[in-house]
Amino acid sequence: MTAARQKWSAEVTEHSDAMDLEDHVFESDDARKIAASLKRSAEHSHRRKAEPFQSAMSMLNFYINRAGKNLPATRRRVLERAKDELRVAFGREKED
Repeated sequence: MTAARQKWSAEVTEHSDAMDLEDHVFESDDARKIAASLKRSAEHSHRRKAEPFQSAMSMLNFYINRAGKNLPATRRRVLERAKDELRVAFGREKED
């Protein structure tokens, strides 16, 4: 497999019409900061196709799913908490 083919998810994250993300948004250990950054990006992006909440949640899920088994449990917990924080930030109910 070529190097370009192996890195398609990075290409999608950087250049898709999903939305413009702040640099290193998913590297924070603070779920609330991740959610706030995604909310800001979703609300200000001109490249998203869906409503801001859906775009932000989709990008977070995309990142989690692409990391797959390589995502350490501690990072997964932070990112899963970021989903709840994102729901709160957009005035949605937390999932149980």
